[in-house]
This record gives sequence, structure tokens and C-alpha cells, in this order.
Amino acid sequence: MRAQEITFLKLVQGDKQFQVPLYQRTYSWGTEQLKRLWEDVGELVDQHLSGDSTMPHFLGSVVLAPGQIQAGGVQRWLVVDGQQRLTTLMLAFTALRDHLKESGDLRAGDRVHRQILVNEFHEGLDHYRLLPTQADREAYSACIQSRADAGGSDNIGAAYRFFRGALAEEKEAGDERWIGTVETVLKDLLSIVEITAEPGDNVYRIFESINNTGVGLSQSDLLRNYVFMLLPKRGERVYQELWLPMQQSLGPKNLELLVWLDLVVRGHHKAKQSEIYREQQKRLQPLAGDEDALQHEVAQLADRARRFLRIVEPHREMSPALRAVLERLASWGGQTHYPLALHLLDLVDAGSTTPDDAAQALLYVESYLVRRLICQTPTTNLNRIFMDAPKELETDRSAAEAVQRFLSGRRRRWPSDEELRDAIRSKPFYWSGRPPQRSYILRRLEESYRPTEPVDFANASLSVEHVLPQRPAPAWFELLANETEPNQTPQELHDLLVHTLGNLTLTGDNSKLSNHPFERKQQILESSALRMNLEIASAERWGKAEILERADRLAERAVELWPGPIGGVRPVGEEWPGWAELRSALVAMPTGTWTTYGDVAELLGSHPVPVGNYLSSHPSVIGAHRVLTADGKTSPSFRWPEGSDRLPPQELLMSEGVRFDPYGRAHRSQRLTAAELATLLGKDVAQPISHDPLPDGEDKAAAERFRTQLQENWPAATDGVMAVLDFWRRQGGYIDYGRHEETSCFPTLDVGTSREPHLMWPMWIYPVSGTVEVVFQYLKTRSPFDDSEQRRELLQRLNKIDGIELPEAKLDLRPSFPVQVFAGHADEICEVLDWFVHTAALDLARRA
Repeated sequence: MRAQEITFLKLVQGDKQFQVPLYQRTYSWGTEQLKRLWEDVGELVDQHLSGDSTMPHFLGSVVLAPGQIQAGGVQRWLVVDGQQRLTTLMLAFTALRDHLKESGDLRAGDRVHRQILVNEFHEGLDHYRLLPTQADREAYSACIQSRADAGGSDNIGAAYRFFRGALAEEKEAGDERWIGTVETVLKDLLSIVEITAEPGDNVYRIFESINNTGVGLSQSDLLRNYVFMLLPKRGERVYQELWLPMQQSLGPKNLELLVWLDLVVRGHHKAKQSEIYREQQKRLQPLAGDEDALQHEVAQLADRARRFLRIVEPHREMSPALRAVLERLASWGGQTHYPLALHLLDLVDAGSTTPDDAAQALLYVESYLVRRLICQTPTTNLNRIFMDAPKELETDRSAAEAVQRFLSGRRRRWPSDEELRDAIRSKPFYWSGRPPQRSYILRRLEESYRPTEPVDFANASLSVEHVLPQRPAPAWFELLANETEPNQTPQELHDLLVHTLGNLTLTGDNSKLSNHPFERKQQILESSALRMNLEIASAERWGKAEILERADRLAERAVELWPGPIGGVRPVGEEWPGWAELRSALVAMPTGTWTTYGDVAELLGSHPVPVGNYLSSHPSVIGAHRVLTADGKTSPSFRWPEGSDRLPPQELLMSEGVRFDPYGRAHRSQRLTAAELATLLGKDVAQPISHDPLPDGEDKAAAERFRTQLQENWPAATDGVMAVLDFWRRQGGYIDYGRHEETSCFPTLDVGTSREPHLMWPMWIYPVSGTVEVVFQYLKTRSPFDDSEQRRELLQRLNKIDGIELPEAKLDLRPSFPVQVFAGHADEICEVLDWFVHTAALDLARRA
């Protein structure tokens, strides 16, 4: 085998084709991997634009084996390893090509197409510079050919949409040189090691050997080995007295994190955790031969380890004020604040600031994180901000003032008091952050009442509850009907209010509260130990007015708890952050889907009118044509930019796969709700039910509630549903039930081993609302349905049943069909479930 380091452009240029063999898995990069790559690209672009010397960024290796050459054909190379990064870069160039063309630079777009993506003078499959596996080929060719169906729901389509969105957002920033520099970076500053096998080598054996390696050394292992190689005389003593105690107190993961933080706090603000060893080695290289200096370095790292332990285990901190805020940040979770927190503890221990001053500084950090979450400020560059902080804090003022001034910088987006108040009134807080963070904010708001007998939150089993229910009974809609605006339905008003902070509280009685009328909820909340619940219970009714009044009261408490930035007002002319989220949401929509102005407004915490005004004045936003009126029609006010040759919106949607009825209304099954848009953006919308993996028996009371509710609301479907559930039990599954008033049911299967349960359920049945959700969102995390082809097979089998129309664009979501389908098609549903169980059993046999 031969190896050489080359740029991506040199790798792909020429009449050649990279063919991904059948034994390779399908394309599987997700948002996290794409974000990391794009951050690396962004750093190289910034360095290039600022005139700094730019070293190529090493992406990894690509292992190739020569394929057959036909007369007059292209040189084929089998991609033995590295197809994920190779496919990703091809999709990045595809998005770049389309971005350039839509920006009016047709020549540059054509250059990218010919130079990177295709073999210009070859036809058929030879035309493509990259040929993915058969499962990915159709989605990939749609992108290369710029077809209307490019950007579907599969991983290929998602990656293409990701890069389209990333390029469009940078266009908003307005630097004309930026896009040309992106092209330069992608072509010439991404370094790849090309490893070429010789003719006759066993390609599959090479693939096996590459992907069956043992556990490699961590970055901290490599650093330790290097340091003690440089300590031939003192190594034993330094290891026993300094390194080993540090390693034992931190554990391997935290030790690696510390070694990275050590670099960041020293001012290496661009250090990557994957390159710790190389950066530390570069720093320590000049000390080779000076064992005194090297021992001092290890001692400094051990001291910093003790400070780091006070961050991850706050009970070790001696100062009450500092310990309290460290405990709050630990409850908040995450590691974003670690570089700044460690820097502040360095200052405290050096005598450069006081513990109280450091505590005030960390209160500003807490406020910054909390306010951004409530206001749903994009988290882009958040890690970079805290990595920059240690080197950028002003040193001629107190630490607290320096931190407040740093975080108040214009581009750092610390929401003002006005923005915080608006967000608490209107943003869907229930979709913000992670569940522990939402609970933390509600807990802190409860503590602000300063009750004489505070709740022991550490031992209380509390969860977030909607006062106005997510699935309300008709009486709730009758109440809301009195408060709707012109042309607004009670359902639309409900959707705008239900997830806002003013409608949320903490309780241990969720299953008792559920979607009961407010009078019943009052009785339960009156017995609560939480002051905020007693306040809710004192209200005479619970509708729009009460929710907004409570939101305003909570906003005043939030302003007191979490102080704001210096200045405290949003800069004049600055774009509302919600519009960036709107653009992200529309880019995330797979082809073949549509949404409404109301759904987008609910997602953003806005109103359909400003959403419509924004899209009317910005028709070039990617996916703007996919936002329709509530009845599924194109808004009369929507127009393409002047001079555009694009098809009329309805024709374009039809070419993408959206179906319309004779009256020009888009098919409801292809509509993405606000919750589905939030899911596509990675928001924490719905969590899997937690339950015992192998219960002793089904919950008979819940089973009876489910059957009774089904009989009362959908009597014609009851026999069919019960027959399907009995069939499921005979296949070895069992039935689990939801914990709310509407007792949902999900047929569950355990196809795990004796050591590791492996639970899955194909659908959720709701007996009151009469919907059956097919939970692709959960199945995609469970083998074998983590393979999109298996989920697609399930969708296609269900769609053969009359009354079921699940759009393929929702293969990562939770599309639904009406429960009435069970009335005449129970046997057909059983056939699909039989295939589901058989497929899962075959996978178990493979894994066992």
C-alpha cells in the first residue's frame, strides 16, 4: 500500500470515479459531525481572511483500491475506508455550487460542478465523480443533478440541506469575500492522506483490519508517555507524587478534559480536544532536557486539577458564595462554562481576586446561559465564546466587571431585560434546552418566592406540567374561544400559549393533573408545597389573560434572579434572532413537505402576521415557498424575487412531491407541525417513555382505562384495535400504557440479550384523539430500524393499507394515521406487525 498527503482537489481531479462498495454501510453522518466539520472550515476561512498563515486542516485518511478500467471509461477506485468524509465533502461542494448559482455567480457554480462533482465528458453512471452504495445513490444523484427532490429526509438529503443552510446564513453576514474563501478552503486547505492498495490486494480484508482495531491511546495517555519520556531521572517520583494522584482523583475522561482546559486557559483558545497531545507536545518541546522545568509543569497541572475538581464537585469549594454558584452551574449541566470557571479559580487561588468577586462573575455566566436558553438564542459559537474569555478579559478591573463587560459584547448575544420579558410571554419554553435545564429554571423561580419551608428539590420527584393541557378536552377550547383574535381558531391560540413559561409549573402529580378541567387542577394544586402552584390555584379561570399575567410576574422574578448585560437594550437595527431560527427551520424541511405560517409562528414564539411579512419581504429565503396558509394554499402575497425564473410555488411543491387536491390545498399528511419543525432543529420535543424492561404483567387498570376511552370515543375501531393487541401478545410482545389521563397504548417488544435489554415499539395509539403515531423518531435509534431502508420498508408496508398515507419525508419523525383504520383492516395491520417482529428477531440473532 502507498500513502501520500494531498488536498481534496488533487484527490478528486481527473477522469476518475470513487465507488463505494456494497459491504460499506450507507451514509451516516449526522448533525454533530457536520457541525464539527463546518466549524473547522469556518476557522480556516477566518484565518485566511484575516491574513494569518493558514496551515491545512487534516481530515483523516481515504483508503482506495484500483477498480476495473474499461476502454474509454474512467479510472475507478473502490473506497475501502473514508467514504463518510468523502461523501460529506462532495455534498458540501454540491451545496456550494447551488449557492453560487442562486447568488448569480453562474460561472463559479459551473466551475465547481465540472471540477469536483462530475466527469464532464462521460455519461450514465460514469458521469459521477463519486458513486455511493445503491441505497444512497438515488438521493445523491438528486443533489448532483439539482433535481426538485434533492434534500430528502435521508442522511444524504439532510447533509445537503445542512450545508445549504450554513452557506445561506453566512451570506446574511454580508462579507463578499467569504464565499470565495470557502471554496478555496474546501479545495486546497483540507488535507487527506490517500492510501492506495495494490492490484490483487484483498480489499475486504483491508476494510476489516481498519475497522476492527483495538482501543487506542487517549490524548492524555499520549501526553503522559511523552512527559515521562522526558523525565528519565525523576520520572518515577514525579509520577507517584503528582501524576498518579491527579489521574486517580479525576478519572480518564476528566483528565483528558483538564489537559485541554489547561491549554485553553493558557491562551491557546483555538485548541481542539482531538489535538491536545500535539499542542501540549509543541508547548513542552523547548523544555526537553530541563527536568526541573518539566516537573514544575506537571506540578502546575496537578494544582489546576485540584481547582478543576471544585468545578465538577462543588462541595469541595470552601467559600459559601462560590460553592453556591458552582453548584447551580453543575445543576445546569454541560461543560461550556469550564474554561472561564477554571480561569476564575486560578485568579482566586493566586490572590488576584476574591471568592465573592469570582462568585459574582459566575452569576453573570449563569445569567448569560439562562437568558439565552429562555430567549432561544442560537448556540452557535457558544463554546468559542467561553474559550476566548480567559485571554480576552480586561485585567484592569474586577473579575466580575470584566466578565460582565466581556459577555455584553455585541456579537455575544446576551439578551436584554426587554428580550427576556418578550420571550417569557411568547417563546415555547417547553422546547428549550434539555429537561434538567427547564426544571432548573422553574426551580430557581420557585426559590425566588423565598418560602418559609422550602422544598427539598434534591429529593423531590418533580416534573414539568402544562396547566393548559397539551391535549385539552373540549371545555378548554370553549374557554379559549372567548379570547381569540379575528381569524384565529381556539386551537391556534392554544398552540401559541401551551408551551410558554407562563403555562408551565413543577409538580409531582402530572398523571393526576393531565387534561382535567381547570377546576379539578385547582383542587390538586391547592395542596402543593410550591408557592407558584398555590398562586396558579388562586386564579378563577385559566386562559390567555391568566397565562400572560403569570408570564409577566415570572419575568420580573427572572430579571431579578439573572442580571442582564451592560446597556440592557437590543442594539438598534439588529436582526431579531427568531428570523435566523426561521431560516434554519425551513432549510431543515425535507423535500415533499410543507408547513403553515401558524406552525412557524408557534415555533418562534411569534405570530403568523409578522412571519408572513418577513417571508413576503425575503422570498429568496431557502424553502420560503413551503410555508402555506392554514388551509394549505400559497399566500396571495407571496412572490418570487423580481427576475426569478422559478416555477410558481404550487408547481414547485408538486415537483418536490407535495400532493394537492383539486381546490389547490396541500395534502395534510405532508404538513410539518411546529413540534415536527422543532424536532428537525434538534429541540427536545418528546422523550421516550421509561419503564421496566420486562414487567411482571401489564397494568390492568391502565388497560381497562384505555379500552373504555377507546370504546367511548371510537367504538367502531375498538374490536380491531383489541384484536391487533392480542396478536402482538401472541408474537411475544407486551402492551405498555401512558401515564396521562388520555391513556395511550404502545405495543412493546424486548429483543435484547440477557445482559442488555433492547426495547422498541412501532406505534402509539391514542384512544381519545383517535390518532396512531408511527414512531420512526424512536425507531431510528434502535437496531435494525436505525437503517433508514428498514424504516422505509415499514412505511411502505403500512401505506399499502387503505386509509394510511405516511409521507416518506417523515422517516425521522412521528407521522400518524386515524385509529378508524383498525375498524376494517386489523388483519392487514397484523401482517405488518408480524414482519416487524420477524425483522427484529433476525437482527437479535445477528447481535447475539
